[in-house]
Amino acid sequence: MEIRELSLPGVLRLEAKVHRDPRGYFFESYRADVLGALGLPTFVQDNQSLSTRGTLRGLHYQLDRPQGKLVRVLRGSILDVVVDIRVGSPTFGRWLSEELSAENSRQVYVPPGYAHGFLVTDDIAEVFYKCTDYYSGPADQRGVAWNDPALAIPWPEQNPTLSEKDRGWLPLDPGRRDLPRF
Repeated sequence: MEIRELSLPGVLRLEAKVHRDPRGYFFESYRADVLGALGLPTFVQDNQSLSTRGTLRGLHYQLDRPQGKLVRVLRGSILDVVVDIRVGSPTFGRWLSEELSAENSRQVYVPPGYAHGFLVTDDIAEVFYKCTDYYSGPADQRGVAWNDPALAIPWPEQNPTLSEKDRGWLPLDPGRRDLPRF
C-alpha cells in the first residue's frame, strides 16, 4: 500500500496494490498494523451509503466526538472534499479534493477536526468509510455550507441533490462557536 500525505496536515491518500487477473482483482483495503504505525487511531464504526449522480453529502463533522474517516468507493465514483475547519490552524479554510472510484481503488483518510463531504460523479456511488469514533447523534452533528463563497470549491454540479440538513449549514467563519480549535 502506498501512502502519501496530501496538502492538508494529516490528510492521507492510500493507494492499494491491486492484483488483477482474468478472474478479477484482489487488494488489501485495510491493515491495522500499517495504519497504526502511522499513528492513526483505531476504527470503531463502519458506514456505507448509496447515492445517485449529483448527490452531495456534506460538509459534515462532529464537534464533541470528532471522527477520523477512512473513505473509499465500492461502486461508481465521487469527488471527495476535505476542509480544514480548525480555528487557529495555519491551513484553516483550505480544502482539497480527490477523485475516489471503484476503478482507482484510492482511499482518503480524513483526520478529526476536518469537515468532509462528497459529490457523486457517476450514475451510482456506493461509499464505505471507517470511523475512529461513534456517531454521537444529531445534537453533535455539524456542517459547513457546501457552496460557501469563501471556500469557492469548484463542484462539478451546481445544483446538487441535498438533504434538508445539508441545505441549512452556515458558511465557515472563525467566529463560529461550533468549530474545533487547533
